[in-house]
Amino acid sequence: METLLKNSKQILDQLVNRTETDVRFSEIDALGIVWHGHYLKFFEDGREAFGRQYGLGYMDVYKNEFAIPLVNINVDFKKTVKYGDKIIIETTFINNPASKIIFNYKLFRASDGELAAKGESTQVFVSLDHELYITVPPFFEEWKRKNNLMC
Repeated sequence: METLLKNSKQILDQLVNRTETDVRFSEIDALGIVWHGHYLKFFEDGREAFGRQYGLGYMDVYKNEFAIPLVNINVDFKKTVKYGDKIIIETTFINNPASKIIFNYKLFRASDGELAAKGESTQVFVSLDHELYITVPPFFEEWKRKNNLMC
């Protein structure tokens, strides 16, 4: 059984953000648990918090004339989360040499530290004209260098 570790550390070649949020009434279904589609929103909340912490937010990318659409996302549900629960979203950047951004996610119930869900997403770089960029953009190489993540 996986539970939340109280103290986080930067793992070699990985950056981690943890953010906490409340489960709102609008996020539950008729059974009183979080509707499965909202987990994708929680993952996005994690990506945005990660971006704010490490300088890789959507607007940071946009200022460099790129967008980073999702091309793959998955969720593995483990435990239920209910209205009123607080959840901790752990977002981990997975370093790789390709022109893409991969995040792993873990959602924990704050009350007991139990793992409620985990998942992964992949984003690619496209120009603002929607052309796929198959080489690593220079600003992303610089970001990786600044964060000691060169492959």
